[in-house]
This record gives sequence, structure tokens and C-alpha cells, in this order.
Amino acid sequence: MQFNLENYHNILSDTIFLTLCLTMILYWLSLILTKNIILVKCAKFGGGTCLTILFFYLSWRWYNYKFFPLSNLYESLLFLACLLLIIYKYIEYKTKSKIIGSLIIPLTLLIQGFASLSLPIIMQKSSPLVPSLQSNWLMLHVSMMMLSYATLLFGSLLSIFYVIISNKLQSNNNNNNNSSLNTNHQKYSLQLKSTSLILNNEYKNITSENILETKNLNRIRLLFNLDNWSYRTIGIGFPFLTVGIISGAVWANEAWGSYWSWDPKETWALITWLIFAIYLHVRITKNWTGKKTAIVGSIGFFVIWICYLGVNFLGKGLHSYGWLN
Repeated sequence: MQFNLENYHNILSDTIFLTLCLTMILYWLSLILTKNIILVKCAKFGGGTCLTILFFYLSWRWYNYKFFPLSNLYESLLFLACLLLIIYKYIEYKTKSKIIGSLIIPLTLLIQGFASLSLPIIMQKSSPLVPSLQSNWLMLHVSMMMLSYATLLFGSLLSIFYVIISNKLQSNNNNNNNSSLNTNHQKYSLQLKSTSLILNNEYKNITSENILETKNLNRIRLLFNLDNWSYRTIGIGFPFLTVGIISGAVWANEAWGSYWSWDPKETWALITWLIFAIYLHVRITKNWTGKKTAIVGSIGFFVIWICYLGVNFLGKGLHSYGWLN
């Protein structure tokens, strides 16, 4: 009897959802109970388990239906979740930080939950590709766009967290007495040099007594790392987005006879490209760092979701296979 994984679709979806929930709780607990190594190991194992199941399921759909598993919105959401898990595991391995999993696992949980619980069953099943998708450009264009979404969402989410921590740090500083500013400025600068942190000008003015505490110094160190991780991730995702848009234009010319039709999806893809182009431009040429670029990256987070899901609610344009209705 031929094995049919579709019969276990609900079991797999529920297993991934529950494992992500448990993993998220474990990561958050590990931030509170900082000395409990077992929590961290269990959280990492949970993230790896979800990645393995998702990768296996998508690979099976590819093998069974003979086309890349990006033919509908449901498959693209699972593919996005899988890419986020891959990136998170790699960066976590490189940085040894629990913050990465604590931020990315909730986002992945929301994506997987929306795909499995909100989309109707008919949209979760694979169907024959529409004529416009029956092209060798499918794998290149769609995979590049999804890879860019994953990396840019990753980087922009770190930017959002940067803004939150930065505001909290500045709020703590404003509650201190200004009389201590001059006294502690030199002392604070020496501590920054001793920890080898390179911070932008906005933190040179944070010189109150409270900033000398270990807790706030750790926040400064975290801000520096978040800024660095966000910049590197967005720097990787931007070329993917560029390749995705260019390949999409070539594919559109073959399928519809025009490189660019100002379709809602195309328009918002261009807006997304411009946002992150501005981010990289001001970062590289204007030497903007820290909160200024983090705000731009934070805007990019919401623009990506408008481009990826928001235009699907319109039900208009040439990308009809992505409609939610």
C-alpha cells in the first residue's frame, strides 16, 4: 500500500504547533532562569525538531507532486517558516545567544498557526500549477523572494527589539540626576573601552550612575550585538530581494508579455526594496548606526508583511494564485 503523508497532515501540523509553543516557553524561561542550562538545551532541541519535521514535510510534497512546494499561499508560509528556522539555528550557533530563539520562535509560531488554523483546508492541499506558474522560473523567482523575506524579516525584527531596548535604556537614564553626568562620563567611557564595545554617538551621552550597573552595561552590549546582527542579516537579504525582483520581471515578460505591470505585488515589492535600500545607503554612506537605522529596519518589517500578505486581501492583480479569497 502506498504511503500517503496527507493522511497525517493534521497530526504533523498539530505537532509542529505544539512543539513551537513549548520551545517558545522554554526560551522565555531561559531568559529568566539564566543559569539553567537544561532549559536552553531543551529549547534548542525543540527548534531543531520543528525544523526537521517542516523540512521533511516540504520535501515530501516536492517529491510527491513533482513541483517545488511553493504553488500556493499555504506552502509558501510553511517554506517561510522553514527558512526562518534554518536562519535562526545558524545564527544561534554562531552567536551562542538565547535572544535569537526567543524572538524568532514566536514569529515562526504565528506563521505556522496562521497557515494551519486560518487558511481553509482547500488552500492547504496541493493543486496543479496554473499555466503562468508552469515555468523553470518558479523555483528561482519564488525561492529568492521567500529567502529574502525570511532574512529581511529576521533582520528587521532585531531592529524592532533594538528600538525597544534602546528606549528602555534611555528612559532609565532620564530618571537619574543630571548632577552625576560629568562625574561619570569618563568612568563610563573607560568601561566601554574595557568591554571593547563600539557604540554610536547616541550612547556617548548616557552617563548616569545607573548606567554603570551591570544590568545596563549588559543592555549596551546587547544593543551593539543587535545592531550588528541586524545589519549583517539585512545586508544578506537585500541581494536576494534584488535577484527575486529581477527574475520575476523576466518571468513576467515570458508569461504576460511585459516586464513590469505595476501589479500590487510588484509595486509593494519595489517599495520593500526601496526601504531596505535606504537602510543600507544611510548605514554605509552616511555612517548611521544604532537607533536611526533600527527605525528604518523596523518600518521594513511591516512593509514586508504588506507585500507578502496584505496585497493578497485585495484580490486584484496578476498574482491571482496568492489571493486569500
